[in-house]
Amino acid sequence: MASRMEPEQRARHGRRAGRRRAVVGGLSAFALTGAAIVTSSMMSSASAATTWPTANGSEAVSATIAVSGTRDGGMKRYYGSGDLAGDGQEEGQDPIFRLADGATLKNVIIGKPGADGIHCQGSCNLQNVWWEDVGEDAATFRGGNAATYTVYGGGARKAADKVFQHNGGGKLVVSKFAAQDFTTLYRSCGNCSTQYKRTAIFNTIEVTAPGSRLVGINTNYGDTAALRAVTIIGDSGKKIVPCQKYIGNNTGAEPSTNGSGPDGTHCNYTASDLTYQ
Repeated sequence: MASRMEPEQRARHGRRAGRRRAVVGGLSAFALTGAAIVTSSMMSSASAATTWPTANGSEAVSATIAVSGTRDGGMKRYYGSGDLAGDGQEEGQDPIFRLADGATLKNVIIGKPGADGIHCQGSCNLQNVWWEDVGEDAATFRGGNAATYTVYGGGARKAADKVFQHNGGGKLVVSKFAAQDFTTLYRSCGNCSTQYKRTAIFNTIEVTAPGSRLVGINTNYGDTAALRAVTIIGDSGKKIVPCQKYIGNNTGAEPSTNGSGPDGTHCNYTASDLTYQ
């Protein structure tokens, strides 16, 4: 199920073949809490359901760009070409960017085709990164148990499967992020050959329907997910599942579901953490 898994991991979970990839319009205001993102003068927050940035030029990427240290994209659009020209759910795609342990990528727009977005090989920081049309997945986190991944600002839209794929261990913290037209915002790998206890925290998030679920976690591996200050737009019927629980495995089999909703152990949120508009 995972984004760019090793060969033995490539059993996907939750594919929605032929899913409608509607462009979401009629965007309403999204009020951010806290201070604005200030990583550079060009950085913009996920805001106003949502004000998507204008690219400062474009660059075709035919081979994965390796990032160590800090790379500031200056709000340039990067899109796949050649071997990275995939924009669907084909298995085995390489990412546009591959981040070494401790790397930071900021002020970047990933356009179409988006290939497999970004891979974090260890702890990483994604600041003000935008995906205009998610390919296989937007970002995949592959570090070990001690890894910490942070996503601050930015947004992703038109994700036929997942936005964030958590294949490794550690903790993911996502703040001030927007997602539009997606299936799953976050999935802890349900059938990777090596499994971990994974932690995810989402704070000040805006999602715009259509969408199926915010987070998917494996209760049998002790996963936890916290939702705070989540605004859900265009889902008056409350069809988007905030937290879906699964029984994960390491055999590649399709994981079974294990209920949904807050339980104070695995899915940590209350009704007051969700605002519907």
